[in-house]
Amino acid sequence: MTRKEFLRIMNTGKNKRELLKQFFHFTIPSILSMLAFSLYTMVDGMFVAKGVGEKALAAVNLSSPYNAAMFACGLLIAVGMATIIAIRLGKGEEDTAGQLFTQNLLVSSGAALAISILTLFNLESVAVFLGATQDTFLYVKEYVGIIAPFAIFFICAYNMEVLVKTDGTPQLAAIGVTAAGVTNVVLDWLFVMKLGWGVKGAAFATGLSQAVSTCMYLLYFFRYSKCLRFRKFKWDLGIYRYSLPLGLADGITEFSNGIVLFLFNQTILRLLGEDGVVSYTVVGYVNTFVLMMMSGTAQGIQPVCSFYYGRNERGSYEFLLKMGLGMALILGVGGWLSGTLTGKMIVSLFIHPESSLFAPSVKALGKYSWGFLFMGFNVVSAAFFTSIAKAAWAFPVSLGRGLIFPALSVVLLPVWLGADEIWYAGPAAEGLCFILTGIFMAIYLKSGGAPEGGT
Repeated sequence: MTRKEFLRIMNTGKNKRELLKQFFHFTIPSILSMLAFSLYTMVDGMFVAKGVGEKALAAVNLSSPYNAAMFACGLLIAVGMATIIAIRLGKGEEDTAGQLFTQNLLVSSGAALAISILTLFNLESVAVFLGATQDTFLYVKEYVGIIAPFAIFFICAYNMEVLVKTDGTPQLAAIGVTAAGVTNVVLDWLFVMKLGWGVKGAAFATGLSQAVSTCMYLLYFFRYSKCLRFRKFKWDLGIYRYSLPLGLADGITEFSNGIVLFLFNQTILRLLGEDGVVSYTVVGYVNTFVLMMMSGTAQGIQPVCSFYYGRNERGSYEFLLKMGLGMALILGVGGWLSGTLTGKMIVSLFIHPESSLFAPSVKALGKYSWGFLFMGFNVVSAAFFTSIAKAAWAFPVSLGRGLIFPALSVVLLPVWLGADEIWYAGPAAEGLCFILTGIFMAIYLKSGGAPEGGT
């Protein structure tokens, strides 16, 4: 698609039929890219479970919050800036948008380098912090120690994936993530199953897969981009006073899966032991699968909503919100049905049906799946509030969903209902966030929508 075609598509937004085309044009590739990401993380777990064992699978799960932190960092830096860049493009300020894009990629690289250095110099402390036990400590240390040097690829790949969509090429985002997924699966098979590298092999496969997508996105921006190009710029770090609060909402949404994993891991280790962590590993993979599809919907509509917000076309961005919420509802119901009706089939991908952990894991998945019914409304609404520069609403929703409500639920529910009911902590957190999000949405609708204009 040429730059003229991109602008033609965006300029036809007042027609609902054209808006519908735009919705699917941006959300479907975004959902597919998120789907590919979640699938190859699940395959990662499958290879570790089959090639090494259940303890190694638990160790990979304990390490997952670290991966989530890197992705969240990339999203934190990218989404807020992408919102500002999209608004600038909507106003026709392409040169300014290119300067912001170039600066942002360098800032992302600096953040990644700092994360790598800090992790490698504090590796044992990081492993202990993540919850490594005597049986899993070496596995966790080995996995994180290999992943850490790849931080620049994790952060920059996710950063550019968001900005590729802003540039009007969401298909490339899906291709990049899919290429990374295929690379990860092939290298997992080679390193873990054939060469016997175990957890180390899984970590190398994951890191190298991110390097592949990073190179693809860099090639695009150097040679084929439509609006965003590398440009000379003067440092303007003050812009992050505006972009980071906007990106913080989506960063927390992305990191929420890691935060929930961390909180659950610590509590489950205390209440149910390592066997419980194995069960939660399976639940965590399914949760990631559903969450990534909903995040794909949210990220798909976000740059388009920001574009129309910059043009003061309220009807256009509110129509896209309705479509996004409808898509999230469909995905939520589908996730709930899968977890409750096909739980045995899903769990059998990771745990042998004759294992003593199989039945408890199926039961845990069924309980946890109720939260999928509320999840989409929370994720899409937070992204929409970000897209119209309502950080004061987006941030509390994402913070509540990603930290406050899960923390309260995982601490209080086992006390009230017993240790075995900890699996309802996820649905409880999503339900509480649903109430908060509904309040902000009601305020938005009662006030007549967002004020006209853009940042």
